[in-house]
Amino acid sequence: MFRIWAKLVKDTRFLKDTVICNSDYSQSRTTMIFSALEEICYQFDLGKPIWLDATVSEFKKHSKARFTQDNFIEHIDFDFLEIQVIEE
Repeated sequence: MFRIWAKLVKDTRFLKDTVICNSDYSQSRTTMIFSALEEICYQFDLGKPIWLDATVSEFKKHSKARFTQDNFIEHIDFDFLEIQVIEE
């Protein structure tokens, strides 16, 4: 099963987290990641972040990425949203 863990962090503390699961392997990995991120943003009541080059590079290297204020159009009231693939 494909799983992504997401957490919101402010002042080095967890605000909330969730795990999104997807077992539809007919989808590409990229589609599963975007779908999971969409569900994460829905659960956390956030606008979708923008994938900057640095974010894409970090995710490709570590299957993990942080989305900071630079990734969001609207103001955020946390330090970052982090996503990490925990199972493929």
